Amino acid sequence: MNPKVYINGKLFDKADAKVSVFDHGLLYGDGVFEGIRVYEGKVFRLREHVDRLYDSARAIYLEIPLSREQMVEAVTSTVQANGKRNGYIRLIVTRGAGSLGLDVRKTTDPQVIIIVDDISLYP
Repeated sequence: MNPKVYINGKLFDKADAKVSVFDHGLLYGDGVFEGIRVYEGKVFRLREHVDRLYDSARAIYLEIPLSREQMVEAVTSTVQANGKRNGYIRLIVTRGAGSLGLDVRKTTDPQVIIIVDDISLYP
């Protein structure tokens, strides 16, 4: 099965999932993420992970463009779209695209990205 990746409300095939090379998440690591597991079709401690994501975003003055409830729904629906009963979720929010330089006032459109797939742990 070809994994589906959620980006800002839409699902893309893995090969078609893209963000701007000017995204500050790529250029400067400017964003937040959570790694979450799925066991037997249930997302492990989803609300706690979402709360921590929002706390992390607040700490770096990053405004997430979804409410917490919308984020929970986005994660849940992405897991369902991928038919994943056991796996890994990488939930990412980047600052968005901007100019070269660290001025966050010149960034726009934070990117919400949800990847659901298998994970290969380091041996």
